[in-house]
Amino acid sequence: MGSLVAIIATVVYFALLLYFFLMWGRFILDLVRTVRRDWRPTGALLVVAEAAYTVTDPPIRFFRRIIPPLRVGPVALDFGWSIVMLIVIIGLSVTGFLRAS
Repeated sequence: MGSLVAIIATVVYFALLLYFFLMWGRFILDLVRTVRRDWRPTGALLVVAEAAYTVTDPPIRFFRRIIPPLRVGPVALDFGWSIVMLIVIIGLSVTGFLRAS
């Protein structure tokens, strides 16, 4: 029974790890679009960007509805990405612990 938990934890761990990298990809794409507003991805990068936004957008929008962006003068601080990333990191830690058990 312990090995079944380890196998499931390993699968979940690698799924969360892939999601972790997609979240960072989205962060970089958002950062580039913030610095250079006229930039649009093309070619293979467009496929990667579409995958990153399609997978990461629903949970970020969910937390954005619960905790709306905080307006500080002309800047809005959005906590949606940070909350999702925190949950993914906690999930990686828990599944990493279960993999080792």
